[in-house]
Amino acid sequence: MKIIGDSGYQGIKNHHENSEHPIKKPKNRELTVEEKQYNKELSQRRIYIEHVNRRIKIFRICKEVYRNKRNRMDLRVKLVAALYNLMAPLRH
Repeated sequence: MKIIGDSGYQGIKNHHENSEHPIKKPKNRELTVEEKQYNKELSQRRIYIEHVNRRIKIFRICKEVYRNKRNRMDLRVKLVAALYNLMAPLRH
């Protein structure tokens, strides 16, 4: 499984070899044209999941601290995913 993260996941390579994240600009140097192109292509692949994340976070239970019993959390996340999928035809 491939993990594509944003710049907040810079250390993920230490834990998961099959991962990608944008290249940060080093101090005292600009990014090369190839590095900028890589970052642009990566962000174009990531944008779809970022849109899904935004829509899922409309449901407060998915964006705030979960304060209920942990064994019910899986069910509630699945219910939110089902609601998201039900709303999908309405978005287009």
